[in-house]
Amino acid sequence: GGTASHLLSGHTRAHEAAEQQAARWLGFERALLFSSGYLANLAVITALAGRGASLYADRLNHACLNDGARLSGARLRRYRHADLDALEALLAADPAPHKWVLTDAVFSMDGDIARIDRLLELCHRFDAMLLVDDAHGFGVLGDGRGTLHEPAFAPHVFAAGKADPRVVLMVTLGKAAGAAGALLLGAAPLVEAVVQR
Repeated sequence: GGTASHLLSGHTRAHEAAEQQAARWLGFERALLFSSGYLANLAVITALAGRGASLYADRLNHACLNDGARLSGARLRRYRHADLDALEALLAADPAPHKWVLTDAVFSMDGDIARIDRLLELCHRFDAMLLVDDAHGFGVLGDGRGTLHEPAFAPHVFAAGKADPRVVLMVTLGKAAGAAGALLLGAAPLVEAVVQR
């Protein structure tokens, strides 16, 4: 086992190699390993969206996104499932300087897929970040790389071959990948902020 927490001395070359390989394969600047997707979602929301931020969550999101939102102390608003017109109206009326949209990519109970292209467009228009939980798309859609790599979404998320810096992705390794743990992926400064906080 590791001799301490990752931040002190428990982060090994094997961890680093796995994170770098995952980031390259999934098209993001940086990846961070977690022991579960639940913990990854709790970590990113509580580390980056604190008091004064506004969080917008689809009503059918997985419980870990809702729990992370509640623990963060930020203002949580849940919009009707897949109702992006309602989300647009909420974002347009919100003067908060920090806004996040939280969504499952593939909704586990219904199997429908979030409109990542439209969500990202709204995030650009209203200066918000987009956290995508792809627990049920990773290993299945997008040639195995997940929902964001589907042809309908990839040109929006990966313009010029780089992931949009507004997108934060969480993928679990315990479902289709057949392993354990999870990865949080995003722009390098954002992932470093999660590490430090």
